[in-house]
Amino acid sequence: MKRTLLFLLFFSVVFFSLSARQRSSIAGQLFDELGQPVIGATIRLEPGTYIRQSDGTGKFHFNDLPQGHFEIIINSLGFEPFHERIKIGSDNMSKKITLYHQSELLQSVEVTGRKEKEYKNSLSYGGTKIATDIKDVPQSIQYITKELMQDQGAVRMIDVVKNVSGINQHTFYDDVTIRGFRNQGGVGSNSSNQLFNGLRTFNGFWRQNLLNYLERVEVIKGPASALFGNVNPGGTINKVTKKPLDVNRRSVNFQVGNYGTMRTNLDFTGPANKDKTILYRLNLGYENANSFRDLMFDKNIVIAPSFSYVPNERTRINLDIVYNKSNSRLDRGQSIFGSNDLYSTPISLNVADINDYLNEETYLITASLSHKLTDHITFNTSYLRTGYRQDLLEHRSTAFAVDSAGNQINTLALRRASQRHNEQLSDSYTAYFSAEAATGEVRHIIVAGYDYNNSLIPVGSSQMDAAGYRLKDGTVTVRYIPARAAQYEFYEYNGQMIPKPNVPSYDLEANKHSLLDIGGYIYAANNTDVVVPFFSQQHSVYVQDQLSFRRLKLLLGLRYDIFVSHLDYASAEVSKVTQRALQPRIGVTYEINSHVNAYATYTTGYNPQDARSQNTLAGGPFDPMKSYLLEAGLKTDWFEKRLSATVSVYDIEQRNALYNAQDPDNPDRLNQIGKDKSRGIEMDIVGSILPNLNVVATYAYNHARLLGASGGTDSLYNNQQKPNAPAHQGSIWTKYQFDSGALKGLGMGGGVYYIGKRSFGFQGNASITPIDAPTYTLLNAALYYRVNKVLLQLNVNNLTNKTHWVGGYDSSRLYPGAPRTWLAGLTYDF
Repeated sequence: MKRTLLFLLFFSVVFFSLSARQRSSIAGQLFDELGQPVIGATIRLEPGTYIRQSDGTGKFHFNDLPQGHFEIIINSLGFEPFHERIKIGSDNMSKKITLYHQSELLQSVEVTGRKEKEYKNSLSYGGTKIATDIKDVPQSIQYITKELMQDQGAVRMIDVVKNVSGINQHTFYDDVTIRGFRNQGGVGSNSSNQLFNGLRTFNGFWRQNLLNYLERVEVIKGPASALFGNVNPGGTINKVTKKPLDVNRRSVNFQVGNYGTMRTNLDFTGPANKDKTILYRLNLGYENANSFRDLMFDKNIVIAPSFSYVPNERTRINLDIVYNKSNSRLDRGQSIFGSNDLYSTPISLNVADINDYLNEETYLITASLSHKLTDHITFNTSYLRTGYRQDLLEHRSTAFAVDSAGNQINTLALRRASQRHNEQLSDSYTAYFSAEAATGEVRHIIVAGYDYNNSLIPVGSSQMDAAGYRLKDGTVTVRYIPARAAQYEFYEYNGQMIPKPNVPSYDLEANKHSLLDIGGYIYAANNTDVVVPFFSQQHSVYVQDQLSFRRLKLLLGLRYDIFVSHLDYASAEVSKVTQRALQPRIGVTYEINSHVNAYATYTTGYNPQDARSQNTLAGGPFDPMKSYLLEAGLKTDWFEKRLSATVSVYDIEQRNALYNAQDPDNPDRLNQIGKDKSRGIEMDIVGSILPNLNVVATYAYNHARLLGASGGTDSLYNNQQKPNAPAHQGSIWTKYQFDSGALKGLGMGGGVYYIGKRSFGFQGNASITPIDAPTYTLLNAALYYRVNKVLLQLNVNNLTNKTHWVGGYDSSRLYPGAPRTWLAGLTYDF
């Protein structure tokens, strides 16, 4: 027995000794093409489960490896994947490996289609003007991919941006509040706050176009003025179009829903020749839908072709075209009885009438070029032309009718009729060089360039308004004055004689529409901002350096802008305003570990006061608006970089914003706010916890205040939360897809959307109390079932049929949210 035990002991010692001799190690270090260490790269050995990450000097080490053949696989965001077959023998191995940056990293506007099919997007072009890992940009940048839009059945901007923290709908229009600052850039705006493929544009504002041609929507939080000039201090929305792919993909989608909704979308892409030097993509969309709102409908056509020419690895040229034609009516919102009772009228009530129409046409044409002059220097240039045309007839509520004594009749909405023809054109151009360099251990990515933008309302736009009360002499007057009652016409309403309006008032109790004789109205020309000939242009030069030193990244930027606006430029009485701004940007990112980056940033912004707001009637001239942002936070990646999370705190201040003074004797008069402040905390989570479990979650706390006004009483402004800016809001959306078993092909989605306490309408008038808006929580759900190339989908929003309001101004313009809606779709991919 003892001999047996000794033999087993001896055998074990020999066996483990031999085994030890047969196991080895491998050590290495990663560099980029400039000789700088690559930090946080994932190194994997296959077969097996051997995984390491490169440290702060690019080094990695594997111990206790068996001898044999392995494949070493290295992945790092922004670099080409590395694969090499190696043989590990009895000796320890040491390797130095060079990783090469992906060629797309020096592009400006994206000209390469995105092949991923996930909620998570890792690269942003808008944050630094070149492709940069979002985790490395020292500013909060959030996004919504086309995959998330499709899963939620989101087809318009207000539905899309609900997936981003700190954004709240302001009205029915293309009009949101970001971090407490209203973001609108519609017709007549001198400083649109929307970007299209990274270039400044504007939108029709009154109606929201379909978004079936978008790859994703980016929200760059804070004033991104160092890159884009005058912008909203709360944030900038960048719409990124789908680009052609070098593989064939075709998709046809049909949707039907309640309120007579019917949509069709087509998306075709692929190479146009054998060499794949010419790529194409075509997106088509058609919509015919009614609404829960009386008289409202939408008929839309979208045609969006895109072409890429890739003659070689150094040159890429892209052309994107989006054309949208829309027929609808303008919805100015719900009117309630002359009080703050939101429930006094049904949410379907609309004071528009049968005669009304809103016909719009919009086109956007983008051309871009990216050419590598050398391995480390790239030239980028892009041009965007935006055109818009509108023809409008509308009836809208302006106040409440009065009786013979001048007392308000709370159930009778006084209306105004407007006929408008408007056109606007815009050109945006950018050209810059991006270059990679190194000074010692510091790596630089330098961007230097020039931007040009103009906006034109040409001669020929016009607006005619019919409003006020009729006088016996055949004229009209704005107000009814009881002391001069003998001069007014009267008519009978509910047994009493009341002043006769120029346009028939709308009885909110009867709530009936009719075909009106608009030819009987007495019209007067209205030279509003959107029809007076106007031309503005902006010239900008800028330089930016992204410095990397081991775990530390520093972003330094400086921009100089010259803004010139010409009011009524076609006349001899042209009014010209010139304003200049110098804007710095400083940001720092530190990699705490491979999962977590900490960042902080300081950036400034400005918005010029153009010639339209500088006249003496408005109280001008006014100083330009100036802003700054202080922000800090954490950006993290989890679950093998499938899930990202951002937490940020911010402090934004804007000076010199203009608000209407609510002067009844001078409706054009403006007050300039001393300070417009917003402070808050935000959290965004997006990605997948499991390959078949996706999640998007947001939370925002915002403390937005107006502090002081020149020409007004400070007490009207101090300590009032800004309108349509909830203090708390949040959302969560998840989707689970079964990938095996009897339920394979079945998917389920669900979400919760919460908006906290806020107010409607900042009046600046002590006699008018802003309306308190009720909080609301919406529940949404979805079902999916895929069979081979066919996807069936059902989305139900507002499951509990919650009555709620998404925005508003006053008792004549409130914007209720939709009740329960459903949308069923069928998609065929081939």
